[in-house]
Amino acid sequence: MDTASTTRILVVEDDRELGELLLRLFRGAGYAADLARDGQAGLHRALTRHYDVLVVDRGLPAIEGLDLLARLRRSDVRAPALILTALGTTADRVAGLDGGAEDYVVKPFEVTELLARIRVLLRRPSGRSATLPIGAAEFDLVTRRVADVTLSGREADLLRMLAEGPDRVFSRTEIVDRVFPDAASETLVDTYVHYLRRKLGPGVVSTVRGVGYRLGTL
Repeated sequence: MDTASTTRILVVEDDRELGELLLRLFRGAGYAADLARDGQAGLHRALTRHYDVLVVDRGLPAIEGLDLLARLRRSDVRAPALILTALGTTADRVAGLDGGAEDYVVKPFEVTELLARIRVLLRRPSGRSATLPIGAAEFDLVTRRVADVTLSGREADLLRMLAEGPDRVFSRTEIVDRVFPDAASETLVDTYVHYLRRKLGPGVVSTVRGVGYRLGTL
C-alpha cells in the first residue's frame, strides 16, 4: 500500500488562495488533504476525523491558531502540528512551539522545505508504546509526557535528543542544528534547558561546562 496516499493532512488557513495552493501541493505529493477556513471549522474537523499532520495558520477567524492547538491538545488530539504564519519574530516562534506546535514555518516559504518538514513530522513515532527512559521515569514520545508533566513541542524535541544519546554530551551548535534550526542565537538552547529543569527538576539536564549538555536524572 502507498503510505503517502493513506496519510491525511488538515490545513487550517483562512486565505482562500493560499489554502487552495496548499491543498494542491499536498495532494500532488500523494497525501490526502482537507481544508478548514477558520479555527472553529478546524477544531470540528480535527476532533471528528483522524489526521496525521495539522498545518495551522495563527491569525485565524473564530478561533486563533494557538488557541485552536491548545483546545486540541486538551482534547488529546496528538497529531503533530506545523504553524504556517507570517508572524516570524523569535517571540512568535517561541510562543508557537510552546503552544503545542512541533514546527514553525514563516511565510513566504519554500515549497521543498515545507514538504521536507512534513516528512519529518510524519517520521515521528505513532504508537503509544514509544518511550525513552529518563532516569527512573519514562518519556512518552507520543503524548510528550514524563510522569504527569506534559512538555511543549520543542521541550520534547530537546529532551528526546538528549535521551536518545544518554551517554553523549551535545554541544549547543548540535542542538540548534537539530532542534532549533530557525534560531537566531544559541541562547535559545539555554532557555529551553531552563524550561525542562523548571518542569521536571534541576537534574533532568546536566551542564558540561565549556562543552554543552547531556541527559541527567530525575
